[in-house]
Amino acid sequence: MRKVLYILGNLSDEDIEWMARAGKRLDVGDGHALVRQGQPAEQLYIVLEGHALVEVAGVGTVARLGSGEVIGEVSFVDSAPPSATVSADGRCIALALNRRDVEARLRTDGGFAGRFYKALAIFLADRLRGTVDRLAYGKGQAMAAGAIMEDELDEGLLDQVSLAGARFDRMLKTLMGAPA
Repeated sequence: MRKVLYILGNLSDEDIEWMARAGKRLDVGDGHALVRQGQPAEQLYIVLEGHALVEVAGVGTVARLGSGEVIGEVSFVDSAPPSATVSADGRCIALALNRRDVEARLRTDGGFAGRFYKALAIFLADRLRGTVDRLAYGKGQAMAAGAIMEDELDEGLLDQVSLAGARFDRMLKTLMGAPA
């Protein structure tokens, strides 16, 4: 859940409202592929409820994503085909944002573009740090340098957590059909 806070904490209320209006609520069952390895990705997803498995051909399952995780962000940024297949692990509800719609908004709204890409950069940096930690690269160096412990959030981000949580709740209510 904390992952979505990185994104929503950097976007404005107007940005979140646009995403909820422009996006589509997707309710899928176990095994439904949201993204397929090697095939162009036309959607960017935010997991609202449930879980999704990330699988790499020849390797197997490499991650299990939950509420607030973003799916398809790397292919969105670099336009290369996805390097993994991401499928629902049981029932999964996600916000699906069409790539063309997001790209059109990015072209016409410079403020949104700056906020959106900053949010994705923070999200990707966190994901990379988590991967490095799991693989145990640089653990000795990080500890010797007095690095932040794994579960700590940057103090600059803490200011945005409560606002981002409220935005996520509003987005969920909008997508689930409840009054905001």
